[in-house]
Amino acid sequence: MNGNMRMATEFFKVVAPDAALKSLLANGLPELGVAVVPTREAAGRVVGRDVRAPEPSPAFDRSTMDGYAVDASDTFGATESLPAYLSVVGEVPMGESAEHGVSASEAMLIHTGGMLPEGANAVVMLEHTQQLGDGTIEVVRPVAPGDSTIRRGDDVAEGNIFLQRGRRLRAPDIGGLAALGISGVPVAIAPVVGLIATGDEVIPPESMPEPGEIRDVNSSTIGVEVEQAGGVARSYGIVPDDRKALQTAVERALQQCDVVIITAGSSVSARDLTAAVIGSLGPPGILAHGLALKPGKPTIIALAGDTPVFGLPGNPVSALVVFDLLVAPTIRRLLGMHIEEERSRVQALLTRSISSAAGRLDFVPAQVFERAGDSWAEPIFGASNMVFTLVRADALIRVPADANGLPAGAKVDIRFLT
Repeated sequence: MNGNMRMATEFFKVVAPDAALKSLLANGLPELGVAVVPTREAAGRVVGRDVRAPEPSPAFDRSTMDGYAVDASDTFGATESLPAYLSVVGEVPMGESAEHGVSASEAMLIHTGGMLPEGANAVVMLEHTQQLGDGTIEVVRPVAPGDSTIRRGDDVAEGNIFLQRGRRLRAPDIGGLAALGISGVPVAIAPVVGLIATGDEVIPPESMPEPGEIRDVNSSTIGVEVEQAGGVARSYGIVPDDRKALQTAVERALQQCDVVIITAGSSVSARDLTAAVIGSLGPPGILAHGLALKPGKPTIIALAGDTPVFGLPGNPVSALVVFDLLVAPTIRRLLGMHIEEERSRVQALLTRSISSAAGRLDFVPAQVFERAGDSWAEPIFGASNMVFTLVRADALIRVPADANGLPAGAKVDIRFLT
């Protein structure tokens, strides 16, 4: 490639990352369908259809304290100097209903979680009673109806939606499903994401590199990111800088996957080759080539039919940043989720100044620590091909596009790495 061609390829008509994502999503993405999986295996999956409660929870009125089940009106006005006197007529067995109810001026011993007997609408805590030894108790504080109880359906009413479509299932959600006897939950089918690494200099991680060769880092890191975003990663190996070989690998991935990611080699010719192949896949075609972003400028976003195709930079830090901004939201949309980022974003104080160019969104790796009650972010500077800058980091500092650098002590947005 001559010098003029090399110079031309280095100029991109860059767009903001959020504009590129908006352009992609505006074309519409397909729904991948829903599958029912065992509840115990559903943690981390995304709810595919609204889930309604088949029964109320709790299924019966129950006590939330150890004490005595009573009709609250029998305790009105009770004080230590003028207690209410109630006859104890039995005990509620755990896991069973009481043999009989309580009538006026009666009480029944009950334990936390026990089923309220007929006629009782409150529980007097044990510490607010005194036993007189003849089957009678003194109640020294009044209770109101509902005190120390939870009523049938208070947690969730029968027929109510308690898990909405698009929600990622957590441990408490699995517990809620189990509490309602739901053994299978409808989840969104996870998108299959094809990973293609390219470059004559790229070799498998288990290989010993010859001079000039580098191990494939991106297939491992991006694969983990795909799984954490809710997709299924499928590797198509390492493809040399050869048009026909890359075309064959990409077309195969398109037939088998819902998203295709190509990580280009570090040379300009490799990026040109990736762009040419992606551009040949059919309409709508390339939506953006070049982002107003550092790291991650030489990124390609495209649609081949309704399949998103991403050409990520070969540099590991760049690839991870672009994945977080563009690919992860795309996977979430395919899962029926809101595309707003899930990763925790908080603010911290900057330990030292960061330079940046106006009009470009920057992300800088950082270590976050606590000092004197404040969160601080210590920038870790390094080139985008230095993966160990991220190994040492636990967050990324976000430098807005309208900023012209950030001074030490400034309050900055940080996104925690997972």
